[in-house]
Amino acid sequence: MKAFFFIAFLFMFTILSAQTGIIKGQIIDEQSEISLMGVSIELLDQDIATGTITSDDGYYQLDNVPIGRQTIRISYLGFETITIPNIIVSSGKDAVVNVQLKESFGDLDEVIITSERRKDKPINPLASVSAIQFGMDEVQRFAGGRSDIGRLASNFAGVSTPDDSRNDIVVRGNSPTGLLYRLEGIPIPNPNHFTSAGTAGGAVSSVNPNLLKNSDFFTSAFPSEYGNAIGGVFDLGFRSGNKDDYEFSTQVGAFTGVEALAEGPLGKNNGSFLIGARYSLIGLIGGAGITSATPNYSDISFNVDLGDSDLGRFSFFGIFGTSDIEFLGDEIEEDDLFAAEDEDMFVSSDFGVFGVKHRINLGTSNYLQSTIATTFSNDGIQSDRYINLNEPDERVILYTDADNSENRYTFSTFFNSKLNSKASIRTGILIENFNIASRLRAREEQPDNDGDGDPDLFTYRDIDESLSILQPYIQTQYRLTEKLTLNAGVHGQYSSLNEQFVIEPRAGLKYQAGNKHTFSLGYGIHHQPISLPILFLNEKVNGELVQTNRNLNFVRSDHYVFGYDIRLSSKWRAKAEIYYQDISNAAVEAFPSSYSSLTEGAGFSFDNDRVSLMNNGTGFNQGVELTLEKFFSEGYYGLLTASFFESKYEGSDGIERNTPFNNGYVTNFLTGREFKTGKKQQNVLFIDTRLSIAGGRYYTPVDLQASQGAGYEVLQEDLAYSRQYDDYFRWDVKVGFKLNNVAKKQSHQFYVDFQNVTDNDNIFESQYNRLTNQVNEVYQNGFFPDVGYRFQF
Repeated sequence: MKAFFFIAFLFMFTILSAQTGIIKGQIIDEQSEISLMGVSIELLDQDIATGTITSDDGYYQLDNVPIGRQTIRISYLGFETITIPNIIVSSGKDAVVNVQLKESFGDLDEVIITSERRKDKPINPLASVSAIQFGMDEVQRFAGGRSDIGRLASNFAGVSTPDDSRNDIVVRGNSPTGLLYRLEGIPIPNPNHFTSAGTAGGAVSSVNPNLLKNSDFFTSAFPSEYGNAIGGVFDLGFRSGNKDDYEFSTQVGAFTGVEALAEGPLGKNNGSFLIGARYSLIGLIGGAGITSATPNYSDISFNVDLGDSDLGRFSFFGIFGTSDIEFLGDEIEEDDLFAAEDEDMFVSSDFGVFGVKHRINLGTSNYLQSTIATTFSNDGIQSDRYINLNEPDERVILYTDADNSENRYTFSTFFNSKLNSKASIRTGILIENFNIASRLRAREEQPDNDGDGDPDLFTYRDIDESLSILQPYIQTQYRLTEKLTLNAGVHGQYSSLNEQFVIEPRAGLKYQAGNKHTFSLGYGIHHQPISLPILFLNEKVNGELVQTNRNLNFVRSDHYVFGYDIRLSSKWRAKAEIYYQDISNAAVEAFPSSYSSLTEGAGFSFDNDRVSLMNNGTGFNQGVELTLEKFFSEGYYGLLTASFFESKYEGSDGIERNTPFNNGYVTNFLTGREFKTGKKQQNVLFIDTRLSIAGGRYYTPVDLQASQGAGYEVLQEDLAYSRQYDDYFRWDVKVGFKLNNVAKKQSHQFYVDFQNVTDNDNIFESQYNRLTNQVNEVYQNGFFPDVGYRFQF
């Protein structure tokens, strides 16, 4: 016992000892994106002045920085001086702060414009509207977020997630299938565990937030370098590892699983490595009685930077993830969202990205960047149905067999040039080659033509296809005046599947009136192919299976956005955006019906009987978004977002209907408070909370009598999306404690995230249950405490 108290005393002593950390990073020119030498960095609000300047490659380092939140000021002759507050300095990890400086407008050698770096502004300087920057801190901070970038995005104005079980992202009433994911400038397949072909979400994200650098999320009218999407863009990037010292961390959480991460210097050219691996906690402990269906998932992510050389800078990056789960009918719970008592279902998916990026500076104002990558995505579902369950003549038949794979080879290159302090230009091309193999056989809604007493096993898809998509683009920025900036460009898109080529002009205008008010306008045309599971559906024509949808054209979307941003004070800002999105060329049936491809993505799979489609469908999304934000200061932060919108479509019957994503409104309120503790105020007790309220999703009612006669669900399609579920309500609370120990460069963090603390019954789906022969309601996740621990050293 004495030994125990002695060890505990030593542990507390090291925690309470004098504590310092490190702030470091790189400073670059915003327009040329080339490093700046000799930039001055000062640590503010300290008794003793501390400062440094950047090296010839733009790097800086501030040593002996007190633990806690700190502020630095960055200044360089001829550039706008900025201050950066709320840099979290801890003992377990160096604080990395990379900054873009903007050259002063015109010849202002004697004038220094001072501003504050704002996280509400995107990383991409060519974005004028509907863009927000996010980083690792936001992903991990917010209550209920599960360290998931998709769930983080649901806090932004104009964004919602349809349900608690998956992280599909609905942007301004668009289907989740309209979302584009990019990693290091390369389009990637659905980066989630437990995916299905053509979707953009899953139960758990494969993207490890501990490897992310600050990235951008776009909800409309995105710049010309982004294509093949009509809803939104997640533009993700991996940070570089610590180039000066080795750092490690381990953590465990109910959703993130068990994780280990390592980083450090590599070679003699300022290179570094960064690698992280995760494995599902529930899968590791075998369920432990928590769930009857044990989810197994794991992923590994890495970024290897070889540093500068005479040939430029090379880096390697990648993600590899795998997942599987079994739903056994005799083991599942009655309210399981995904399975039934008379069925065994086996689900698996794999996802991977591997890329090589090269960048070389061409003079002091230009650079060329090229990336080559390969990606893959595989998913499979097999279900076995028990006929005459629990009867003497019980038997098992194969009911569904799906196996999908996509292998993609991508090449991207662009040239970026800063012409002068007023103008810059970027031009490039993206080439993707897709190899797609997809097979889907199912008995759902099929007749018994062979007379064996069971519905026939029909082959909906059985393809092995290749196609290419080319996307050239050019975009420019011109600062018309010190306050007025024009971003403009053109994006092109070509598909070899039907040899279609489209041209998409984009433009954005931003005007800053004084120091408080900013006005912005945005316009853009965007195209996207019909989802591949629809394009390659089979239809039986004259006794033969024919892909009657494969020649469908791109869906077109015209975006119009007006924004207003006001700085209410140094720590408060408000923002409003009004938008209208006009959609045409959606796929609809050749005869009058309520179906449109704009409604796909509302469930876990696509309709399998929509064939001989035509590009005659239309739709629109319109709304207003409001944001009120208190940046972290005086120990707390706050964020209030509200979206009021309308999402409509027309099928081939010409009737205007709600889309399933027309919630009407979505509101989020987030706030958090930190309390410093310890003799030196080096430790932090924190509490965060999130309150979400949204209108219910629209759905198509079940025709109960027809369903009972058919033995499977039959919907009243003439009343498509005419009914609305009850409003969604959820309250999450997260509490935790962070201990800093500089004596050994260590930190510990504990948290408990109480999700849905009121245990509110949010409806998931109203569906026909073939076992009860009635329409039953299934509810989303109830109260769940997510417990986590993280150790950095």
